[in-house]
Amino acid sequence: MPKQEFTVEFPNDKLFKVGVRDLLGAPVDAIVNPANSGLSHGSGLAAVISSEAGPKLERHSDQIIKKHGQIPVTKAVATTAGNLTFKGVIHAVGPRNGDRDEQQKIEQTILNCLGAAHVKGWKSIAFPAISTGIFMIPKEACALAFRNAIEVFWSRYPNSPVKLIFLCLTVQDYPEFERVIQG
Repeated sequence: MPKQEFTVEFPNDKLFKVGVRDLLGAPVDAIVNPANSGLSHGSGLAAVISSEAGPKLERHSDQIIKKHGQIPVTKAVATTAGNLTFKGVIHAVGPRNGDRDEQQKIEQTILNCLGAAHVKGWKSIAFPAISTGIFMIPKEACALAFRNAIEVFWSRYPNSPVKLIFLCLTVQDYPEFERVIQG
């Protein structure tokens, strides 16, 4: 089977790598958790991340909710990575199908995640396909959002410490993302 990945190069040695990859195995400083507004990591990829990270991540998430309340759609917050090898986990609250303007909301979510990594000084970050799982956003809208948001981020912050962005996909999702992003 041919390797399912490609790289989009940006000025200042910035790289956007898209491919079939396990998010938890990505060689990055931080990963993005597709979270809900209550940061309750009970299902899907969020449950897997929480389980692997252990109780520290759960406690930190609970403290954030207690202090700030529910996290609005498009916002992102960073927590400890607990038992994971990353410097942190960025919890992204993406839109649900039917929320309207889903693609723009995913773009804003991505920008907020990248902004959080930028503020933390992290050099690399890995994303899943935000909101395409249980939130049922079409893959094409998500792919367009990634293409646009990353271009916007690095044009606004050409000297950002964030130099490497991974988009970790399943075998089933990869063809649509490749078609849209490389289109």
